[in-house]
Amino acid sequence: MSDRAPRAHEVELIVNGRRVLAPASRTLASVLRDDLDLTAAKVACGRGECGACTVLVDGRPTMSCVTAVALVRGPVETLEALAEEVTDLREEFADAGAFQCGFCTPGQLVHAAALARRADELVAEDDLPGVVRDRLSGNICRCTGYQAITGAVCAVLARRAGAEVPS
Repeated sequence: MSDRAPRAHEVELIVNGRRVLAPASRTLASVLRDDLDLTAAKVACGRGECGACTVLVDGRPTMSCVTAVALVRGPVETLEALAEEVTDLREEFADAGAFQCGFCTPGQLVHAAALARRADELVAEDDLPGVVRDRLSGNICRCTGYQAITGAVCAVLARRAGAEVPS
């Protein structure tokens, strides 16, 4: 945390509820990982194609590896801050075998957390598995084949909404 005002080349961010100053020219992922030691967001492709670096910016899933700090508007939440909120998602991922190597799991969980915050709305959709697959399509997993991930997220959404778990 810093009590000083940002310099011309810096931007003030709120990361996991904490005010930080960061160089405007850097990517959000580099600031999170290198400066703040928040390493759950993984940098894999570096082009915003795989989703391993997903964080929430103002509640929306955002690829941090291609997001310039200067463009960040709203609070940033990383998996470290969402750990308690995603306990049921982590448990369901484990029970469903929704991860193998685990590299993509942080990004999947962050994105799923954003969906789970809208569980009541999403569970009302006719094709919940289709909606979940569509919404998570920016998060690539090279190990599992997505069925278990989709099933795990659907199960948690249904439970949070008090609905029947879809098959």
